[in-house]
Amino acid sequence: MMYVIYGVIVSAIILGWIINMFDKRKPTMRFIAVEMPHMKPLPMGTNGVGFWKGIKMWLTTTRKWELTDDWVYTINGTRFKVPKGFVFDGASVPKFFRSWLSPMGVLLMGGLVHDYGYKYQTLRYANKKASNGIKSQKWMDETFRDINIAVNGFYVLNYLAYYALRLGGFVAWKKHRKVNSQWRDDE
Repeated sequence: MMYVIYGVIVSAIILGWIINMFDKRKPTMRFIAVEMPHMKPLPMGTNGVGFWKGIKMWLTTTRKWELTDDWVYTINGTRFKVPKGFVFDGASVPKFFRSWLSPMGVLLMGGLVHDYGYKYQTLRYANKKASNGIKSQKWMDETFRDINIAVNGFYVLNYLAYYALRLGGFVAWKKHRKVNSQWRDDE
């Protein structure tokens, strides 16, 4: 069974490499981040919950990260920021793929912007107490894809991640709409 899984993954990598060799498009988005986001890992909460519940949490939960400084980035000449204290989990990569694709790897910057956008339905301007207005789930998913293409240049990988978001991202989107997460200018 493992040979099949490895064969599929190696085949996907080779296919992606071939496609990338012939796909010389320029990114449609200009994305600039002067530095990587500064963040710290948060405890997973497995301490003191018992053995079986701890194992279940370890297998089914994802580590969360907290920004320790404001992270400023630019999209098409407009400066935005994700404020210090924002908690996120990176790109939502299924656990069985994490050996090859880390949530904090090549999808980190797009995942951070995307998680903030999913939570608040908007992106916050860097030097103003204002945002870029209410955005749709599709707009946030496209922003995730385009940021990652601008950062890492892996078209195939980023389009696969984008289509996975289009298929399953509605769960997180609806959760945030249900709790009515609102952007506040005092953050």
